[in-house]
Amino acid sequence: MAAPAQTSSPFRSFDPRTVGAREARAWETYYRHEWLAFLTASVGLVRAAFGMSWPKTLLGAWLVLRANQVWAPQHGNDPDGARRLMRRFYSLLAEESGSSLDPGRAAELEVEWWRVHREHQFGRGPTKEELVAAVCDLYSYCYEAELEDVRPAAALRADAMDVSDRWEAAGRDPADPLLANGRALLVRSYAALLAAVHR
Repeated sequence: MAAPAQTSSPFRSFDPRTVGAREARAWETYYRHEWLAFLTASVGLVRAAFGMSWPKTLLGAWLVLRANQVWAPQHGNDPDGARRLMRRFYSLLAEESGSSLDPGRAAELEVEWWRVHREHQFGRGPTKEELVAAVCDLYSYCYEAELEDVRPAAALRADAMDVSDRWEAAGRDPADPLLANGRALLVRSYAALLAAVHR
């Protein structure tokens, strides 16, 4: 996920350690299909990353949950449904911030990196560089930042995805140290994103 840019927006002053740790927990519970735990993680993630009011935080987390659920099946998933749900999520962010961000465009870019990641994960075409580019496109659009400025954050996020994919392939053990490695990469990614946003 990414948040819209505004000079005074609270979305531009998040804590990378908190956001990275909560997103890592969301990834873990997503792959284990622990949906109640995923919702709990999403509430914490949305609140920490975007600073919305509690009612919008809860609704936003629910939309993220539903989008991930309709996207999750490897066969017969619903990309259009995921985009619709994420469009509603980004509408909340735009409303909260007063941003001119187009929720439909943001949702398209969000679900596109999901698609590229899945294809990359299973060796069906896209390269690591294409995955980084897809994340760059989302960050650049939502934060109104130059592509080269957000590239370090996108590259670290892609590294975290690779670690997460290895963890999933190894059996999704919650005690596997790969989880901590992925979490550290996400924290570094969000630190790089925060630096890019304020460049």
